[in-house]
Amino acid sequence: MQDDHSSEIASTTIKTTAGAVRGSRVGGIRRFLGIPYAAPPAGALRFSEPQPVAASVTIRDATRPGPNAPQRIRDVPGLAVRALVGDGWVEGDDYLTLNVWTPESGTTLPVMVFIHGGGFVLGSKDAPVQDGSSFARDGVVCVAMNYRMGINGFLPIPGVPTNLGLRDMIASLRWVQDNIASFGGDAGNVTVFGESAGAMAIADLMTSPLAKGLFHRAIIESGHGGMTRDVTIAQRLVKKLAKLLKIAPDRTGFASIAPGDALDAVEKVSLPMTRLDLRGPDGREPVFGISRFVPVHGDDVLPEPPLDALKKGAGAEIDLLIGTNAEEMNLYLIPSGVRDKIGRLLATYVLHRSQPNARKVLRAYGMGQKGRKPGQALTDAMNDLVFRWPARRFAEEHQGRTHVYEFEWRSPLFGGELGASHAMEVPFVFDTLPVATGNEGLCGPNPPQALAERVHKIWLDFARDGTLPWPAFTRENRNVHHLAAAETIHERPMAAAPFLP
Repeated sequence: MQDDHSSEIASTTIKTTAGAVRGSRVGGIRRFLGIPYAAPPAGALRFSEPQPVAASVTIRDATRPGPNAPQRIRDVPGLAVRALVGDGWVEGDDYLTLNVWTPESGTTLPVMVFIHGGGFVLGSKDAPVQDGSSFARDGVVCVAMNYRMGINGFLPIPGVPTNLGLRDMIASLRWVQDNIASFGGDAGNVTVFGESAGAMAIADLMTSPLAKGLFHRAIIESGHGGMTRDVTIAQRLVKKLAKLLKIAPDRTGFASIAPGDALDAVEKVSLPMTRLDLRGPDGREPVFGISRFVPVHGDDVLPEPPLDALKKGAGAEIDLLIGTNAEEMNLYLIPSGVRDKIGRLLATYVLHRSQPNARKVLRAYGMGQKGRKPGQALTDAMNDLVFRWPARRFAEEHQGRTHVYEFEWRSPLFGGELGASHAMEVPFVFDTLPVATGNEGLCGPNPPQALAERVHKIWLDFARDGTLPWPAFTRENRNVHHLAAAETIHERPMAAAPFLP
């Protein structure tokens, strides 16, 4: 939809706090792409907190997506990844922008703000799978934003404000509060939703004093608040990157390297076998090597680890829908073939880099049992350790209204082995199955449209007024709704439970 510039499209203009923007109107939906919510993060502002947009007396064109944050995308054989994360880096300084999709008419409509995933190093607001037109079609104002990533957004460089990527998200949410009424939205009824890194960010923002009052409901898809690092531990990454780039490990050093010239170093430091110990004093690495770049705690954005903040009541005023997919790690281990190649020693070594009780964990997931392959035991363990159990812990500690889902529909891709992998729910949530369908589409050749309509409606109803068709989750009443089966189960604690805080 975002590249449709047929003769049926008409222009539409709306005033914002920084001047008027001109978007397009087609099929009852108004679409505004690339609206700036903060000044371009370039030059002296590259490593600064997001700054206000300069007001313009001319009408800004908002019919094209515009640039995005520096990043590098690698193709995956057998999987059309660009539908999921976009086409990669579109160069340009003015990328702290957002898209708005809104019905042609209506006022005080519910607002949904999407934060994309990508391990805090890739992705954009413009990935085809997360086109917000379906939400606008159904009476919701949908917003999606870019934010700084990698070195520019999530590296605690001495002399630079920490968590710049999270600060960007907060700035975009303030823009929503100040401007969304002009697009027909209700600033008093804002739901943030995101997947993977975007979901992790939302979990963090739920506990941030700087984000308080900026949203009212949250949907966390395959995320939780367990993937933050202490600033002092994250400094190891700063020093490693500075060494690779041959610069001083400070603001001056990193400012001397153009963003595009740092991507090789980001890629190198992100390799699984790169020598870099990011474990805490307890021997755990909370991100399990999936991404080196994550938010840090111990600053004004996240004064303490999100789970600790939840226990003290942070975010209790926010209605929460949180969930995971049944086979999250398949996305990382099936297309690459790693699951079926890894042996017992390597499986233990890989997990030990993040989990001090690696052998006990793998035994708990069946390694050593007759007919049980080490790679399958590792995959099942990491499904729970990395995603599913920490999400349940977040749900346990949240003192507000909390509901939990599990997405268990299995893709037939890779001979049926991809299954209910990471990101599988996204085209169902956005009702954008066509862009994820086909022999290399995430969902395979014939995904069920009826399931997409049902899941999409659940997200819509929650955003409108908090309605959900299953009972709440508590530590004692562990109600988890299986979306594909449309049934609610009472879920037992997982085998990973004794091995995580």
